Amino acid sequence: MTTVPIWKRADLGVEEINRREGRSLVQHLGISVVEIGPDFVTSRMPVDERTLQPHGRLHGGASVALAESVGSLAANLTLDPALEIAVGLEINANHVRPVKSGFVFGTARPEALGRTTQIWTIRIVDEQDRLVCISRLTMAVISVERK
Repeated sequence: MTTVPIWKRADLGVEEINRREGRSLVQHLGISVVEIGPDFVTSRMPVDERTLQPHGRLHGGASVALAESVGSLAANLTLDPALEIAVGLEINANHVRPVKSGFVFGTARPEALGRTTQIWTIRIVDEQDRLVCISRLTMAVISVERK
């Protein structure tokens, strides 16, 4: 089954997106985009001293930062940046499995791409493809004149 691409920003590849994320929370946490499919974006985040909680497990806030980062990026790739941007409105997360090292991967897929709001599901998995966290992100679509 072929999925029609949903992106309006097809001009941006993985390397360019990662370059643009410099000097941000994404860079500080070591998050990088690894794949853009026709209807999904996947980012990778290390589980290391930047993302661990005091008990040596992946910090739930780091998982939420990964989810919001990849979901926000995906939402904005569906919009014409000369006219609109997407900004976070609400996020929730269920933390399912602890991770102590390695990498986690967050994949954002749309649930609803409306005119004024978008809803994205972000699945975060470990290197063995086991579910670590599942998140839902609601984005508000606003005119660039409002930003």
